[in-house]
Amino acid sequence: DKLRAAVAQRPGDVQGLELLARNERTLGNLSAAARAQEQLVAALGAKATANDEAALADILVTAAGGIVTAEAETAIAAALNKDPANGTGRFYAGLLEAQVGRPDLAFRLWNALLADSPPEAPWVGFLRDQLPEVAAAAGTEFRDPSLKGPGATDVAAAAAMSTGDRAAMIKGMVGGLEERLLAKGGSAAEWAQLVRALGVLGEKDRA
Repeated sequence: DKLRAAVAQRPGDVQGLELLARNERTLGNLSAAARAQEQLVAALGAKATANDEAALADILVTAAGGIVTAEAETAIAAALNKDPANGTGRFYAGLLEAQVGRPDLAFRLWNALLADSPPEAPWVGFLRDQLPEVAAAAGTEFRDPSLKGPGATDVAAAAAMSTGDRAAMIKGMVGGLEERLLAKGGSAAEWAQLVRALGVLGEKDRA
């Protein structure tokens, strides 16, 4: 309450606005957080960073129940204009495309973002869950960049080769993955990848 009063008296106080936006959001007052973040961006003017704009987009989307509104779209565009590599901006740009019926563009944006993101990025889990479905809607294949080994396209190409060439391909692409999983274990996605690869190659019992 004291912070709200202080900001009301000094509406151009950048530090106060930053604290107010953060604390309103923590309290779940998303509309108030959005207003404070909007005031912060306006107060910063040309000094507002891509992260400032992306934070505004994040609050607006959250307040709208996950929908990218026109106001949020403007903030996303501002963030990416200042920094095309901004992760939050790229994530919401992909979400917007998915929501307007463009899974092809959503897949392109999200697939590139996942490849560029560290494992601890907050959107990584969501992207890994959603990208297979988005890829299917876009008529393409999703291959998780964190998984080593052949994708479906690689394995299909191997299946079309001669017996000798295919054996060499299997040894190079599947063998290493299988040995690692049998020796050290792995995620469910990695085991599923190995099973699919062996199945396509006709190694049913081995799969």
